[in-house]
Amino acid sequence: MEAAVTADYKALYEELLPKYEALFYEVAQLKKMIFGSRHERFESTITESSQLTLGLAVDAIATAAETEEVIVTKTITKVASKPIAHPGRSPLPAHLRREETILEPAIIPEGSKKIGEEITEELEYVPGELFVKKYVRPKYATPQSAQSTNTVIVIAPLPVRPIEKAIAGPGLLAQVVIDKYVDHLPLYRQMQRFDRASVKIAYSTLSDWISATCTLIDPLYQALKSEVLQSRYLHADETPIKVLDNDKKGKTHRGYFWVYNHSPGKMVFFDYQEGRGESGPQGILKEYKGYLQTDGYQVYDAFDKREGITLLHCMAHARRYFTEAVSNDADRANYALERFQQLYAIERNCKEKELTHQQRKEVRQKNAVPILEELGKWMKAQYIQTLPKSPIGKALAYSIERWEKLCLYTTDGILNIDNNPVENSIRPVAIGRKNYLFCGSHEAAKRTAMLYSLLGTCKMHGVNPFVWLKDILERLPSFPVNKIKELLPHRWAQAQN
Repeated sequence: MEAAVTADYKALYEELLPKYEALFYEVAQLKKMIFGSRHERFESTITESSQLTLGLAVDAIATAAETEEVIVTKTITKVASKPIAHPGRSPLPAHLRREETILEPAIIPEGSKKIGEEITEELEYVPGELFVKKYVRPKYATPQSAQSTNTVIVIAPLPVRPIEKAIAGPGLLAQVVIDKYVDHLPLYRQMQRFDRASVKIAYSTLSDWISATCTLIDPLYQALKSEVLQSRYLHADETPIKVLDNDKKGKTHRGYFWVYNHSPGKMVFFDYQEGRGESGPQGILKEYKGYLQTDGYQVYDAFDKREGITLLHCMAHARRYFTEAVSNDADRANYALERFQQLYAIERNCKEKELTHQQRKEVRQKNAVPILEELGKWMKAQYIQTLPKSPIGKALAYSIERWEKLCLYTTDGILNIDNNPVENSIRPVAIGRKNYLFCGSHEAAKRTAMLYSLLGTCKMHGVNPFVWLKDILERLPSFPVNKIKELLPHRWAQAQN
C-alpha cells in the first residue's frame, strides 16, 4: 500500500515539476520587465587570457568548481598624492558666431598703458527665428510703338517653390519634418511653439505641409528603394505602429513597418503594410537576390526556398534565449553565454582592426568556426538531458533548429554576426511612438515610412538632416528626374566633399 502511494506521489511530482519551473520562469520574467534592466550584458566568469581558447568538453556541463575557504588579510596604507590638475574647459566651436562685448574699467588712471586683455567666452542661445522672406518684383510697361498700341508688362518670375501657393519656405518645411521625425516633436507641440512666437499655424496646415513635402520627395524614396534592393545583403525586421482607421471607430489599427537595412552601404528602407503576414516581404523582395538576415519569425522561412536568396539568422536572438534562461539553469545558460561572448570578442577585434571582408572571413574561419562546432555539439548533448518546455530547453531547441543558418555568417566577411543594424534603425520608431502615439491614417503611415527611410539613411552617413532636406526641397521642383539618385543622402554627402 505504501509503495503504491509513494509511486503516486512520484508520478504527481514528475507531472508538476515542469509546470512549477514554467511558472517560476514566468514570474522571474515578469519581475525583470517591471523592475529589471533590459540590457543583455553578460559578465563572463572566464579570464581574459582564455577568452578565445576552446577547451570545451562536449559531454560536460559547466559546473561551479568547489574551492577551499581561504582567509585573506589586507593592509591599507594611505599615500599622500598631489591633486590632479584640471585640464581646463574645452574651447567652444570656432564656427559659431561671436558677439563681442568690450568691458572697460570704470576708472583708468591717466598714463596707463594697455598690456593685454583677458577673454572669457560663454555659450548663449536665442530661440529659432521665424522671419518673412519678401520677394519684390518691379513691373515695367513697355513703351507703345508706331506698329503696336498694346502695352506689354515685364516682370521677373518667382523662384521655384517646394509647395506652390503655400506660405512655408523650404527651411520651415524642413524644420517641421525634422522636429517630428528626428526629434519626435508632435505637430501639436510645434503649434504651441509657433504660438509662443505669436504665429498661428493650424494643425491641418502643418499636416498638409508634411503631406505635400512627401509628394515632392516620393521619387527620392523610390530611388532609395531601388538601390537598397539591388544590394546583395539585407537585414530585415518589422515593428508595429498604431494607425487610425475609419473602419474601426474608437480603436486604432495595428500596422507594421517592414524595415530593410543594407549595413555595408549604410542605407535603410521602411515599407508600411497593414499586416504582419508574408505578403509584405514577399511583395518587396520578389526580385531580390542575395543574403537575407532575419530573426526567427516564421514568415521569413519561405525565403529559404527562394532561388537566389541565402537566408541566415541572428546570433543575438539565440543568445537572448540563454540570457532569459539563467534563472532556470544557470550552469548551462552561463556555459553557452560564455561561448557567445567569445564569438562577439572576435567580431569586436575585427572591427577595431578595421579588417577587410576577406580578412574578417579568414579570422572567423580560424577562430570562430571551432567554437561554433564545439558549441553546436554541446547543445545537442545537453538538449536530451533537459525538459523541452523549460526555458533552457527552449533556448537549446531554438539554436539547434537554426544552427546552420546561425553559423553561416562565418562564410563571407560582408555578413554580420547578428541583425543589430536593422534593430538600430528601428529605435527611432519606438521613441516616436511614445510621443506622437499613432499615425492619422494608412496614407500617413506610408509617408512616415518614407521619411524614416530617407532621414535614417542621413543618420547612417552622418549627414545633417535639416541641411540635406532644405537643400533638396529647394532643388527638387526643377531637378532632372533622370538624375534624382544624385540627391540621395549618401550621394549628396559625397558631392559636398
